[in-house]
Amino acid sequence: MNAGPMGFSWFFVLVVGMVGFWLISSIKILNEYERAVVFRLGRLLGTAKGPGIVIIVFPIDRMVRVALRTMVHDVPSQDVITRDNVSVKVNAVVYYRVMDPRRAVVEVEQYHYATSQLAQTTLRSVLGQVELDDLLSKREHLNAELQQILDRHTDPWGIKVSMVEVKHVDLPVEMQRAMAKQAEAEREKRAKVIHAEGEFQASTQLAKAADIIAANPTTLQLRYLQTLTEIATEKNSTIIFPLPIDILEVFRKRTV
Repeated sequence: MNAGPMGFSWFFVLVVGMVGFWLISSIKILNEYERAVVFRLGRLLGTAKGPGIVIIVFPIDRMVRVALRTMVHDVPSQDVITRDNVSVKVNAVVYYRVMDPRRAVVEVEQYHYATSQLAQTTLRSVLGQVELDDLLSKREHLNAELQQILDRHTDPWGIKVSMVEVKHVDLPVEMQRAMAKQAEAEREKRAKVIHAEGEFQASTQLAKAADIIAANPTTLQLRYLQTLTEIATEKNSTIIFPLPIDILEVFRKRTV
């Protein structure tokens, strides 16, 4: 007679345990940056749910969590041959986020992996169409072009690519040496041009000064005296100073 109540108690404990397990499996809590895509018997169920408490019918419902935060993907170094046949290694970083959780789950398998592979192929394709000088100097333009191409291809997946940045361009040692020599030659050229411009400006000013002195001979005599004063203040030495011919001309006239 004791078997009846004992069996009932075990049955009650089993039922309570099963209900508790069902509740734990059916109640999901989503963070503010998460959404839930629910499938019931394989069919998509309504819109994405969350955040907060989401109740699903276990075991006929299956829930897929999707994060809505901006994700940062580091594109590994890619071997790229530029338009002028220079082999370089280029890596980049891609910033993207899920805008439509339903499409990100239904339209593509593993959207993280798909976006990564698309970024690698696009990086090689776009950078292979430019020359090395443009790759080094027009980085912002290339970043914008990469972003537009990736965003256009990921839009059907419900993913928005917000930014692409080319981080590092690894050049061969021979190319680094050639670019160093080119930069040195450019600096020497600029130095020679600046020196030539200085000589030209100096000669122009000297020509103007000569014209002024030629128009007024007294100016030349004053310049002689100024030079004599400057030399006398520096050193006490004997100075042979050329006497202006105009002064000698005055004495010659008096003698005659």
